[in-house]
Amino acid sequence: MALTHRSSNLLKPLTTAVVSSTPSLRRPFSSSPTDDTTTITIETSIPFIGHRCDPPSRTVETTPKELMTFFRDMALMRRMEIAADSLYKAKLIRGFCHLYDGQEAVAVGMEAAITKKDSIITAYRDHCIFLGRGGTLLEAFSELMGRQGGCSKGKGGSMHFYKKESGFYGGHGIVGAQVPLGCGLAFAQKYSKDENVTFALYGDGAANQGQLFEALNMAALWDLPAILVCENNHYGMGTAEWRAAKSPAYYKRGDYVPGLKVDGMDAFAVKQACKFAKEHALKNGPLILEMDTYRYHGHSMSDPGSTYRTRDEISGVRQERDPIERIRKLILSHELATEKELKDIEKEVRKKVDEAIAQAKESPMPDPSELFTNVYVKGYGVESFGPDRKEVRAVLP
Repeated sequence: MALTHRSSNLLKPLTTAVVSSTPSLRRPFSSSPTDDTTTITIETSIPFIGHRCDPPSRTVETTPKELMTFFRDMALMRRMEIAADSLYKAKLIRGFCHLYDGQEAVAVGMEAAITKKDSIITAYRDHCIFLGRGGTLLEAFSELMGRQGGCSKGKGGSMHFYKKESGFYGGHGIVGAQVPLGCGLAFAQKYSKDENVTFALYGDGAANQGQLFEALNMAALWDLPAILVCENNHYGMGTAEWRAAKSPAYYKRGDYVPGLKVDGMDAFAVKQACKFAKEHALKNGPLILEMDTYRYHGHSMSDPGSTYRTRDEISGVRQERDPIERIRKLILSHELATEKELKDIEKEVRKKVDEAIAQAKESPMPDPSELFTNVYVKGYGVESFGPDRKEVRAVLP
């Protein structure tokens, strides 16, 4: 039986953003390039809620260019995940596959507030975070299909995207294990005095992990620039948050560490919160951000996502809180683009995704010799040759 008696909480932050801008903003975005830098003032959908800190202002400044970029980027992420669903069902993607559709505002809003010198590390729902860090569709689909052209050379698959040169230290398959690693990245940043921060993302299902609290304790003792981001999509696998956590107010779970609750379906609320968090962490040490978000797919492709929640609940969130539709409404209300222009962008996005998939299918599978690479430090380890293992060479430190 679906557990629905608390599902109404998911629909609470539904108020439409209060928006204002200069009166001169009237022509469509595509015909008015000089308006790219016009300041538009937006109020977040709901107030931030702080724990041991004063929350930031609800007022956020943006530009027509940023609004259009948010729409395009989230549309691209959404289409990528829908395409991954189809590829999985066609058995072109194997193993585990966790999709991010519905949560795109977290990836896009976070990127808008930081730089590629800041680090991000996350769990296994990592495709869109990788794209936000500058990864390409070709790299993403190649990795998903286990091809050489993938971001991890086809050896990581869905759960192990990686782009170190852009500060993305991967998706991780062990629940909660990325949080101590993220605090380690923050330690390196403080040691190097480079004025950058690390965002360590985890889900509500990982929020009760002991290693999270151990790492947070050390980060607080050393005032590390670590920002722990709980992407609370309200279900850890098929278990509702209230069944798994006595205190599901995850932004308060740091106790002595300040926290902030954020509407994770509002890209501008995420942007404002991450900007605030970065400034705080550089001055005062760690902070917890709880992103109140929602996933449309099940936990993974093996989960239909409808046995522990109702279809009405899912469609209700889609209708009232969808992050892409929120941006669409802002663009239309400010006459930055017409409905047809936005549809054309979505068609263009679909074409790009289809082209990337076709190219990824042409990428070869990894050579069998790749089984033995990236296991030991180069020059160390054990190598064996031949099916009968007649020749074995051991190289030890």
